[in-house]
Amino acid sequence: MRIIRTAYEMQQTVLALRAQGRRIGLVPTMGFLHAGHLSLIRLARERSDVIILSLFVNPTQFGPREDLAKYPRDFDRDAALCHAAGVDILFAPEGADLYAPDASVWVVEEKLAAGLCGAARPGHFRGVCTVVVKLFNLCLPQIAVFGEKDAQQLRVIRRLVRDLNFPVEIIPGPIIREPDGLALSSRNVFLSAEERRQALVLRRALDEAERLFRAGARDAEALRSALRLIIGQVPAAKVDYIAVVDDDTLAPVQTLDQPALVALAVYIGQTRLIDNTVLKP
Repeated sequence: MRIIRTAYEMQQTVLALRAQGRRIGLVPTMGFLHAGHLSLIRLARERSDVIILSLFVNPTQFGPREDLAKYPRDFDRDAALCHAAGVDILFAPEGADLYAPDASVWVVEEKLAAGLCGAARPGHFRGVCTVVVKLFNLCLPQIAVFGEKDAQQLRVIRRLVRDLNFPVEIIPGPIIREPDGLALSSRNVFLSAEERRQALVLRRALDEAERLFRAGARDAEALRSALRLIIGQVPAAKVDYIAVVDDDTLAPVQTLDQPALVALAVYIGQTRLIDNTVLKP
């Protein structure tokens, strides 16, 4: 496995690979890898000749009161996992190499990014879209893999690719869960043992949404109320949002007569967790 630290070397390397006719797969991450990331690597391997995993804790997608400084980092561990998983190139640039001190160009998606995490975290998706465009320009992938746990991000990136005509196929990776149902997240490391137990309420709430939907429930507000009641029973839980939105446009829905995304953002103690499910009539 080759480790590349600079934007220039990354771009020159991939230009040579593309000239050889190699098919490039990109797995963008912020590091502190877990089994969910490894599943994305496997998806990339099925569809590409060369796997590039980017490891970059992107400062521009964190707000001023968010957890950038304490976001978990362990480069040696991540590099070992990448090597074992068959990653060909680990791209781990420094922030100064991606953002000039006087950077003044940003990529903004103005519709899908407006609600959900975009409303709760102003500027978050501006940072996400900008760094993804940088990674596309530096790694020149034919495919890129993004996890379905970050449901809004996946849809925003798909729209970015469509509207800016990037020749990149976006591959969704299914949510990977612990045996007890908790969605894997790098932020799970912040949970105490008791908070970890209480965090299972997200999966219980989504299970109830799926059960009610199978039983014929179609009223979005009634569904949200049921989920809020379940989450409210957990002492450590504080709801950021419970959303029932169109699976494609992310617009709020009143009646679930088209595929709908049920998305949760819940603080368990000080740790913000997200999870989701798609309900299809």
